[in-house]
Amino acid sequence: MKTIDVIAAVLLVIGGLNWGLWGIFDVDIVASIMGGYATAGARLIYILVGAAALYQALSVKAIQTRWHMAAAA
Repeated sequence: MKTIDVIAAVLLVIGGLNWGLWGIFDVDIVASIMGGYATAGARLIYILVGAAALYQALSVKAIQTRWHMAAAA
């Protein structure tokens, strides 16, 4: 499960940076890389970032417990 935690965190960083760049500079890096915001690749990344956010929000306590248990071992 820690692998999923890390993947979700990386996706959230990507999403956060993309939103920040869009807000400050009106640049959507994901759309630029994928050839537009409506392409299948861009939509997949947006969906994965959203799923990662839901995962983190709904399981934050379990994630904290998992990581604290691993650090204590």
